[in-house]
Amino acid sequence: MATRSEHLLAIRPIITSAKIYDSMSSDELFQNKTLRPIIKMQHDLLIAVFKNYIKKHKNVFYELSLSKQLAYIDNAIHKDMKFRNSVKGMIIGQFTMEEYTTYIQNSSALNKRMMNIVKERLIDSIQVFTNQNILAAI
Repeated sequence: MATRSEHLLAIRPIITSAKIYDSMSSDELFQNKTLRPIIKMQHDLLIAVFKNYIKKHKNVFYELSLSKQLAYIDNAIHKDMKFRNSVKGMIIGQFTMEEYTTYIQNSSALNKRMMNIVKERLIDSIQVFTNQNILAAI
């Protein structure tokens, strides 16, 4: 019978562009081997969670200019601790025990990397959120 760790690792996408080098710092290695695949795997969930965040905040996001929407995403990820902790939980919950042990040794720096990757994925998917506004108007 496969272990939890084996199951978790088996379902993660492989990101061929995430390079691994001997000269990398341990944080960068963790980012490329663990965080990026997990965040990619959780992409659809992260989009759904952010759509719900927008809805709970009275859909103000849809009325903003693009630059203000980008600032809104940044603010949600970096300043709204409840939302931030929820997103962190979705990612940390996908760690193996070994990865969690590595994570807790430098969680502050790894949290910054994690949140920046999530923010970039949301920004790269901004059309998904703006299309919702167009569809709602039709």
